[in-house]
Parts: sequence; structure tokens; C-alpha cells
Amino acid sequence: MSVKSTLSDILNERTNFDFVGRKRLWFSISGLAIAVGVLFLVVGGLNFGIDFEGGTAWQAPIEQGEASTGAVRDLMGANGLPEAEVAILRTGGNETVRVQAERADKEAQDEIRKVLADYGGVSVDDVSITDVGPTWGSEVSSKALRALVFFFVVIAAYLSLRFEPKMAIAALSAVVHDILITVGAYAITGFEVTPATVIAFLTILGFSLYDTVVVFDKVKENADNLTAAGRETYSDMVNRSMNEVLMRSLNTSIVASLPVFSLLVVGSYVFGALTIRDFSLALTVGLITGAYSSIFTATPLLAVMKEREPRYAALRQRLSTRAAVAAPGEAAPASAGASEPGASEPGSSEPDGAAERAPVGAPAAPRRPGPPPRPRQQRRKRR
Repeated sequence: MSVKSTLSDILNERTNFDFVGRKRLWFSISGLAIAVGVLFLVVGGLNFGIDFEGGTAWQAPIEQGEASTGAVRDLMGANGLPEAEVAILRTGGNETVRVQAERADKEAQDEIRKVLADYGGVSVDDVSITDVGPTWGSEVSSKALRALVFFFVVIAAYLSLRFEPKMAIAALSAVVHDILITVGAYAITGFEVTPATVIAFLTILGFSLYDTVVVFDKVKENADNLTAAGRETYSDMVNRSMNEVLMRSLNTSIVASLPVFSLLVVGSYVFGALTIRDFSLALTVGLITGAYSSIFTATPLLAVMKEREPRYAALRQRLSTRAAVAAPGEAAPASAGASEPGASEPGSSEPDGAAERAPVGAPAAPRRPGPPPRPRQQRRKRR
């Protein structure tokens, strides 16, 4: 099937993809992506912002010359901050230097403030200082964790009541899948984890669940008449449901991802807004993985769990037995035109069963001589 015809089928909702049949492929892709992210997370860890770890940050505008990350880093090393993180923020045609380090005392803060003011050609009052203690960072972390746990509990309860516990398990598994991949993306890129990142996490989890609920609602609708009709297995019904809502799911994901991706590219790399970059990266990765997990993770996982239930296992066995019994009978019509054993061909004077009595490989029996033809004269008299 060509790419053009496949796109045409997707756009016109004529797809017939086997999502459940390729579940091992989808699970392998997810497992590989999670494994790579976990590897980077173990080796390098996450780059937590000042709000989580505590510390001191200076931000100074640049009025003269062009800011250089290396020059500012050397300047910080000469003033007792060799491990300071330096970033250049560009907004339009303006540049700002941001320096972040471990928490410094008042005297050290004023000294670095004066150094950055001299470097940027601005007054000391133009250099802003943000000082966050470790207590504040741990409080933000604990609140974020409590919000995440509360989110899981409420969603599990709602999905169990609205659908069933197995659908809740599949949906929450997809959510955990999205969290792990998004965290892995932050570990790979080294982007800073800020409170905006936590807000983005909660946003993408809500979107992921929304997409999954749309799919599960169609699955539940088709599952109500599954055992009564007895024409397809649970996995076949899940495939049919997925193909019915595939275009809706893709439309929702694409429309939601485009503006967020624009924030990531334009806001971060054109205007240099790092806060927008931190927020938009989590949203972009989360929206993409959320769309993927609702189709290729949550739904196949649900089919695997439901196929183990006795009624759906019995339905699968019944359909398999019916197909095995019908297989020989389906071959009979194809050979109906051929002469069957014991049946004489039309126009043949052989009695029934002659072909059956003739041994295999024996020469054909000669035809019985018919009555001799009448003379031509006798025929004329009778006329």
C-alpha cells in the first residue's frame, strides 16, 4: 500500500490497522525510549532549577559589547564561583546575563552584583538578585509530589467508576509512560526543571488522559454487544474501535501540538525566553507521547488484560473452533464444478458409480455400441 493511499484512508476514516496484533512492536518502542531516558537520568540526573535546589541567581542586562558565556564563566571563577551556571538570554535585540550558583552570603552577593554591573556597563541597581533557601525548594518539591499523587488517586477513582478498574489501570500505565519519557527528555537535553515544568507535567497528563478516555469510550460502547453478537474477539473489537476514532485522536493531538511546538522553537531560540522553553518542552514532548500512548500503549494493554477474562477467552475459543470447522467446508464450493466421485458427467452413458469402480490408472472403459443407424430410405418413408 502506498503512502498516498494510506494518508487518504486515514483522512477519510477508512483505516483497518491492526493495533493489537502489533502490540509487541509498540511495547518495544516504548520500552526502548524509556530505557534511554532512564540511562541518561541515572548518569547525568536532572538539572533542577533554583526553586527546587535553592541558591542565588543574578541577572544583569548588557548595555555594552556582546555577552559571552565563556567570558562570564571565567569572570565568576575569578571571583569564587567556578561552578556557576551561566546563560545568555536574548529578547529581541537585548541581551541579559543570568548567573546561578549555590547560595551565597550577603557580602558575596554584593560583590558578584558589582562585577556583573561592570561587565554589562550598567549600574548596580540594574542587577537583580534572587535568593532561595533550601527550605523553600524542598517545600516546592513536596507540594509537586503531593499534587501528582492526588492526581493519580482521583483519576483512578473516576475511571474505575466511569469505565472499569482494568481501563483505569491501562490509562494510568499510559500516564506513567508519558511521565517517564518526558523526564527522560529533560535528562537528555539538560533543560532546567522549574515550577513551570511541574505545571506543564500536570497539563500533559490531563491531555493524555483525555485522549485515552475518548478511545476507551468507543471501546466500551462496542464491547456492550460483543458477547451477544459473538462475531469477533475482544482484540478485534478494540482494533475496530481504534480505527473508528483514529482520525479524531490525530486531529486533537496535531491541533494541540502545533502552537506548543511554535512556543518551543520561536519563543526559545528566536526570542531567547528560557522560561517559555522550559514550559513548552514539557508540553511538546508530553503531547506527542500522550497521543502515542493512548493509541499504542493503553489500548493494546487493555486488550491483553481483557482477553484473559473467562468470557472473552471462551469467545475466542468458540470463534477459533468455528473457523476450524468451517475451513474444510469452504473448500467444497471451489471444487463443485469438478466431477465428484460416483457422479456421471452430463451426456455420458456410463452408469453412476462407473468412475468410482474403475481402478486408478486403468484405461478408460470403451463406450457401449448404440443401435445401428437406419438407412436413409427408411427415414424418408417414415416422414
